[in-house]
Amino acid sequence: MLPAPPETPLPAAWAPAVVDFVEALRVEAGLARNTLAAYGSDLARFARWAAAAGRSGWGAVEPDDVVAWLGSLRAAGQAEASIARRLVAVRMCLRHQVAEGRLAKDPASRIPSPLLARALPRSLGPDDVDALLAAPRGDGWLALRDRALLEVLYACGARVSEAVRLRLDELEPRLRVLRLVGKGSKTRVVPLGERAQAALGRWIAEGRPRVAGASRPPQVFLTKSGRPLDRTTAWRRVKAAAALAGIVIDVSPHTLRHSFASHLIEGGADLRSVQEMLGHASIRTTEVYTHLDAEHVRSIHRLYHPRG
Repeated sequence: MLPAPPETPLPAAWAPAVVDFVEALRVEAGLARNTLAAYGSDLARFARWAAAAGRSGWGAVEPDDVVAWLGSLRAAGQAEASIARRLVAVRMCLRHQVAEGRLAKDPASRIPSPLLARALPRSLGPDDVDALLAAPRGDGWLALRDRALLEVLYACGARVSEAVRLRLDELEPRLRVLRLVGKGSKTRVVPLGERAQAALGRWIAEGRPRVAGASRPPQVFLTKSGRPLDRTTAWRRVKAAAALAGIVIDVSPHTLRHSFASHLIEGGADLRSVQEMLGHASIRTTEVYTHLDAEHVRSIHRLYHPRG
């Protein structure tokens, strides 16, 4: 049986638990609105399917139901990553209901997650990074801004959303650090390299006053009209710089974040420090870069060892 169409109303017996769980995530975990919506959508899909299969509510769900639902998702051609994400949502909701005393047991507790291959993030080599950061040429406000933006993305491993939200009062030039506000409104302090600080200082001193206007917005990066730079425009400026630098692979702001992390690991930085600078909540998220480092070591061995 395939999942019911998304437009089918959420069954009344299932809705309160979904609403309560999503509200708990909002209040206690401070998750973004899009993340909360994704959890709600995944839970609604499961509830519709289970109701269509004859289950009267969350308390009537059995382990075999969850297994059958996963099978229906595979039969519908959904990717294992999507299936794993939907299973996580259902598990968390069931666990929440057990913790709240609404359910006596969690029917999904013994069901294994799909095995997913860990995709290695694409990063640039140091020469390509140098070419990319040098791509915006000239002394115009646009070149000054783009150079500063690229430097911040690479020097700090900032997410593009963190970079465009960066405020003037979050810079500490004397200490050569800046404060980034990441997911869940969590703040972290990240060092700012000498070249990045110079590019950022020049943009703020020379370029930004040309476009800031009378409104004096607090954000560091502005558009020609003096408004805060948005993620889409920042993404386009990174693409434009990559084209100017002659880089043939697909480059995005996240490519610079991955390059920042992989270059630190390759240079000998410890995983915990990289985790803190990236703002990862779990060390497991950062561990993917150890695979990159292992491949780097293997390539060095192949290149220089007589039997490589």
